Amino acid sequence: MIEDANLEIEVSEEHMVAAIDHLAKELLAVRAGKASPTMLQNVFVDYYGAHTPVSQVANVTSLDARTLSIQPWEKNMIGPIEKAIFAANLGVTPQNDGQMIRITIPPMTQERRLQLVKQVKDMGEHTRVSIRNARRDAIHNIKKMVKDGLSEDYGKHAEHQVEELTKKYIEKTDKIVHAKEEEIMTI
Repeated sequence: MIEDANLEIEVSEEHMVAAIDHLAKELLAVRAGKASPTMLQNVFVDYYGAHTPVSQVANVTSLDARTLSIQPWEKNMIGPIEKAIFAANLGVTPQNDGQMIRITIPPMTQERRLQLVKQVKDMGEHTRVSIRNARRDAIHNIKKMVKDGLSEDYGKHAEHQVEELTKKYIEKTDKIVHAKEEEIMTI
């Protein structure tokens, strides 16, 4: 029974880590006024019938703080890449010169910065909810184990461990969200 309780603690921690990882990936797509190739990570192109990320059909680089360059490996991919960028609704307009695509990132207004901060806070709240759900499930399963014969003392100990993990990962979430907010609000 003790092994099962320990396994339940490990599983809850894995869910919490997965929630943090998901948040980090989502935050990469939130642009803070600087050009970054990660802005295009969720842009997919139809490449010979396959739904393929832009980074796998072109070289995506940051020319300077406000300009991205997309150099397709095949010239016939310029049109589909341009269409995919428009379809992704990133708030940018690609410029096609026949050889490569350039994306100039416009400077962000204060209103847009506040919208992005709100979006980041929502992402953080979703992560906290996921962490709390992992806690809820773990504690529910531990209480079930106590009913099935696990000692009450160990059950309380296991619940305490889950609470500590929850506290740790919620604090980590708050730090990540706060750092992203600072990045967005820095002019």
